[in-house]
Amino acid sequence: MRVTPCQAALAGAIGLNLLLLYCAWRGPGGSSVPSCRPPRSLPGVTVLLRDFEDFENDLAGTARSFASLPVPVLVAAETAPYPPVPLPVGVSLFLLRPAADRPPPLAHPELHVRTRHVALVPDGTRAVPGLLEQMRDALEEGDSNIRLVAAPVGSVPLRCLELRLEPRMWTAQYGPGVPGVCQAVEGAAVLLLRTRDLFTLPFPLARPVPTALFVQAAFRGWGLRVMPAAFPAARRPPISPHGRWKIENLAETRQRRLMRDLGIKREVLADGQERWYGCSKETVRCFGTVHSRTPQYLLAGRWTPPCCLRALRETARHVSRVLETAGVRYWLEGGSLLGAARLGDIIPWDYDVDLGIYREDVSKCRWLAAAAAGELVEDTEGFLWEKAAEGDFYRVHYSRSNRLHVDLWPFYPRGEVMTKDTWLGHPQDVEFPESFLRPRVPMPFAGFTAMAPNNARAFLELKFGPGAIENPEYPNPAVKRLGQD
Repeated sequence: MRVTPCQAALAGAIGLNLLLLYCAWRGPGGSSVPSCRPPRSLPGVTVLLRDFEDFENDLAGTARSFASLPVPVLVAAETAPYPPVPLPVGVSLFLLRPAADRPPPLAHPELHVRTRHVALVPDGTRAVPGLLEQMRDALEEGDSNIRLVAAPVGSVPLRCLELRLEPRMWTAQYGPGVPGVCQAVEGAAVLLLRTRDLFTLPFPLARPVPTALFVQAAFRGWGLRVMPAAFPAARRPPISPHGRWKIENLAETRQRRLMRDLGIKREVLADGQERWYGCSKETVRCFGTVHSRTPQYLLAGRWTPPCCLRALRETARHVSRVLETAGVRYWLEGGSLLGAARLGDIIPWDYDVDLGIYREDVSKCRWLAAAAAGELVEDTEGFLWEKAAEGDFYRVHYSRSNRLHVDLWPFYPRGEVMTKDTWLGHPQDVEFPESFLRPRVPMPFAGFTAMAPNNARAFLELKFGPGAIENPEYPNPAVKRLGQD
């Protein structure tokens, strides 16, 4: 059959469209078939504009300034800015939020960056000819451990910071950095790195961009170099009070979302101030159900989130004060006594606090008496008292929403031995001589002075075995041992 030139051209066009459609839907993480997209091997730097607000921004001016160099300029946003921004010719907008009516590559920004390096430029920055190339050269000619280069925006120099991550403690701690050896900077900055490095990060374009990059780089041991030359900042009209309020609220929301995604619940700033994420009285407990005495975070190689420990300390301090005021005799029990003897604090991987009480004293405390009668009662400071569903003991929760708690175990003497009616099968849950409580003695615990058995070592070795204080172990070694972290 004879094929006319017109038919051949039509067949070729159809084949090309099918190939492009396949590439678009396949994306970078598909099968082992070689990728359809061209390799990112072009020299140069792509400017990526990510940190800006939809309102009162300088996006058009920033894009126009860098497009004049000329370099590729891309604007990344979840959705198109509104009010609409008139971007200069040649500046591309790509949307990060997937949509049902668009093929997946539109959610993959790495498909749009074809240069070996990328610079993340904050809103309101003005270009300087040659400075991006200087940053690129500084990256390529420096130590192989240096993966980020920062240049200040405006007249204020960047402050070099050390960033130490403690994943097991869910903590990021900043401190003064040694000049030339930084993991983060303080101040507005253009950040340049290799494109392949940026898009190997799990959250390459999370906001706020600088914090997201610094933390992810610190996890990988990447260093950062600071350039002395600066980019000018645009002269902009003052932000309206309403606009400032919106910016601050959005920044707080983004910061909390980012910390959640990065697994950080406590930041220690360079000036010593702390920021906490999670575990307030308004939030739910920041970990799920505890199975086999092993919270899920232990299986992930982490310890109790620091905000949870803080809430537990606050709850234990409150409960002890209420009990002492009411004349209820109590003492540190189990793992809480073990933490007091070992550290003067809650064990770093513990998830509750245990106190023993004399059962005959329950009626002396109005909140305990109400709980014993079957009421779920909230005290004057927002702590929730209840009788536990698992048996004859009581729980005091941090709040109605946040169920971090102190367990109160009612013991009573039978002869010279202290016993109770509910046993949950824990190896250390055993009877003991009442002589350990005659007298009870004060002991530092969790930032206050609690009452404890008069011979903590003997009491603990009766419950946990010899060497319990000196040999720490997780609650259920059959599930996870301490040395397996």
